[in-house]
Amino acid sequence: MGLFDQILSAINNSSQEGSPNQLENILGTVQQLGSQYGLDPGTSQGVLSTVGTYVRSALQEKRATGGVEQAQAIVSQFSGMLPNYQAVAALFPPEMQARLVQEINQRTGLNVESIQGMLPMLVPVVLNFLKMGGSAENPQQGGNPVLSSFLDADGDGDVDIADAMQLGNRFFNR
Repeated sequence: MGLFDQILSAINNSSQEGSPNQLENILGTVQQLGSQYGLDPGTSQGVLSTVGTYVRSALQEKRATGGVEQAQAIVSQFSGMLPNYQAVAALFPPEMQARLVQEINQRTGLNVESIQGMLPMLVPVVLNFLKMGGSAENPQQGGNPVLSSFLDADGDGDVDIADAMQLGNRFFNR
């Protein structure tokens, strides 16, 4: 089952955190952020895709060193809709942040300051997206199928956070 299918399943399952309102808020925040920085949809998708790739890598590393519970704890603790510099620091050491900024700059041509300004907003939003599969009763509990689907991507392009959010926009006919 693909990432967006897992999101839809979470929305339809009352024991999981996902809701149509949560998905719509996430998508709206990403669109608003893109507008705030004057990004066209393609550039926004490129930024989001790159951030998602780095989030996946960081969470995979957390899972490898501390188990799935540690990855879920990061998602639960740092997901949100407000800028959070601690979320960026919790996932990315300074050298990884620099690589992420450089890669986004090279892929999109955005200036470094803009990218650095976006990261504290995008990282919590991506984590909030992943949180949708968590247990509604105990968010720290493992067994989040959305997070599992995201982390177990095999690199074939099937699981991309930007693609999943684009499907979400279509779901809401935006």
